[in-house]
Amino acid sequence: QVQLVESGGGLVQPGGSLRLSCAVSGSILSIYAMAWYRQGPGKQRELVARIGSLGMTNYADSVKGRFTISRDNAKNTVYLQMNSLKSEDTAVYYCNAQYASREYWGQGTQVTVSS
Repeated sequence: QVQLVESGGGLVQPGGSLRLSCAVSGSILSIYAMAWYRQGPGKQRELVARIGSLGMTNYADSVKGRFTISRDNAKNTVYLQMNSLKSEDTAVYYCNAQYASREYWGQGTQVTVSS
């Protein structure tokens, strides 16, 4: 059974930084394309950043230049470094893993950007 567990969320002031982690268990991380999604209050879930199994990345326009997705296959962990946070980044952030027809989700971690 593949499990994804996010951590690192919390309350941060505008302009601050957070690093989210997604620990994967039950499988080998290297075969998966990994992504971070988020769902803000009253909004639909949206893709934030994605990293392929070979390391290619892509980002939502709203986070380009501020967020960085990375993976450490040896630690079975994916990260999302978030800098210059804005109030509109407030959301529950979800980790996602995809391989062939298989897809897995974490339970989410809350990020709140507020002064």
